Amino acid sequence: MATFIDKARISIKAGDGGDGAVSFHREKYVASGGPDGGNGGKGGNVVFIADDSTSSLIDFKYKTKFFAEKGQNGGAKRCTGKNAPDLIVKVPRGTVVRDSDSGRILADVSTDEPYIIAKGGNGGKGNMNFATSTRQIPKFAKPGFVGERFNVTLELKLLADVGLVGFPNVGKSTLISVVSSAKPQIANYHFTTLTPVLGVVKVEEEKSFVMADIPGLIEGASEGVGLGHEFLRHVERCRLIVHVLDVSGCEGRNPIEDFNTINKELRNFNQDLAECPQIVAGNKSDIATLEQISEVKNYVENLGYKFFEISSATRSGIKALIDEVSATLDTLPPIKQFEAEPLTDEELQGNIYDAQRFTIAIEDGIYFVDAPFLEPIMRTIDMDDYSSLQYFQKVLRSSGIIDSLEKMNIKEGDTVDILGFQFDFIY
Repeated sequence: MATFIDKARISIKAGDGGDGAVSFHREKYVASGGPDGGNGGKGGNVVFIADDSTSSLIDFKYKTKFFAEKGQNGGAKRCTGKNAPDLIVKVPRGTVVRDSDSGRILADVSTDEPYIIAKGGNGGKGNMNFATSTRQIPKFAKPGFVGERFNVTLELKLLADVGLVGFPNVGKSTLISVVSSAKPQIANYHFTTLTPVLGVVKVEEEKSFVMADIPGLIEGASEGVGLGHEFLRHVERCRLIVHVLDVSGCEGRNPIEDFNTINKELRNFNQDLAECPQIVAGNKSDIATLEQISEVKNYVENLGYKFFEISSATRSGIKALIDEVSATLDTLPPIKQFEAEPLTDEELQGNIYDAQRFTIAIEDGIYFVDAPFLEPIMRTIDMDDYSSLQYFQKVLRSSGIIDSLEKMNIKEGDTVDILGFQFDFIY
C-alpha cells in the first residue's frame, strides 16, 4: 500500500524575465543605423492544477524544488526574446497552498481552474526603447524582472460532503463499506483506518453525495496525540458530520463520554467544526441492550442532535440514516472553499523594501555596497559610455544608495565598490 501523505513543503520559483539587448543596426551602405536591441521574453509562471488521478502528496516528498524557466534574452534587429513556458504542478484536488513563512493562503486547488501561484518576471527593455533626440546611441538596456519565489506548504483537505467521526473501532469503516462502493480495511482493532477513505453514496438515480471515513480520533487528537491531529484537517470542508458511537460499549468504553470527548477535540482544532451540523449514529445496536440505546439516545437528543439507531453489521436502520443525511445536505451550503488571502499593507511594504535592500560597509577607506538587486542592472550597462553611467547614477539615486553614502559623510574622490565595480564618488 502506498504511503498516504497529506502535507508537504516545497520551494517554487517563477522564471526571471529575459534581459533586454544592447545592439545597433548594421547593414551595408546604411550608416548609423541606430539602436535595435530587442526586449527580453517573459519568465514562466508556476501554475498549480487539480489532478484527479492522485489522492496523496507522496510525490512532493521526493521532489521539493519547482523552478520555471527564464525568458529568452532580447536580440538584435529588434527581436523580442521568446516567453518561457509555464511550469505546471499537478496536485490532488482539494489541496490548499500556503506561504510557509506567513501562513497566508495562496490558493485552494479545488476546481478545474489553473492557479498561478508564482508569477514570472517581465522581460527587460532593449536599448531601442531608450533612444531620444539627445541620446541617440544608448549603450544600456534593462534586465529582466525577477520571478516570484515562495516556500509553500501543501495541505490536502478532502472534498467530502459528510465526514464520519468517532473513536477507533466504533464501526465507521463498516458503515462506509455498506453505504458505498468504498472498500476500506476492516478489522477488530484500533486504527485499522490509517488513511481517509472516500465513498460515493447513491441516494437516487441522479442524486448522491461523498462520504469520508476519517481515521479514528482519540482524546488529545487536536494537540497531536494519536492519528487524529494528522487527519482532523480533512473534516474542515465537510458540510455535515455523522458522529458514530458504539452504543453497546462492548470495548468497555462509555459512548456518552466518547461523544463529549470527540466534540471537544473538534472544537479545540477548529471552532467552525463545533458549529458544523451533526447527526449521531448509535452503531452496534444489535448487540446493545434497550437501556444502553435509550440512555445514549436521550442524552444526545436533549442536546438538540438527531439520533439514529443503526447496526452496520446487520444494516438495520441504515436507510433511515442515509435518507436523513441526504435531506439535511439539501438544506446546507456547498462544500467550503478557502479564499486566497491578499498581502497586507505591511507585507507589501516589506516586499518593496526587500526588492531594494542594500548594505554599506567601510573597509580601508573604501565604501563597499552590497546590493544584489543591482547585479542584473549592471550586466546591461556599458560603464565606458556616458549615457549608460547617467542611467546607472539615476538608479543609485532612486534606490537611496547615494543618500545613504552622503549620510555616512562620503567625500568627493572616495572610492565606492559595488559588486566588484569601483569608481570615485563625484557630487
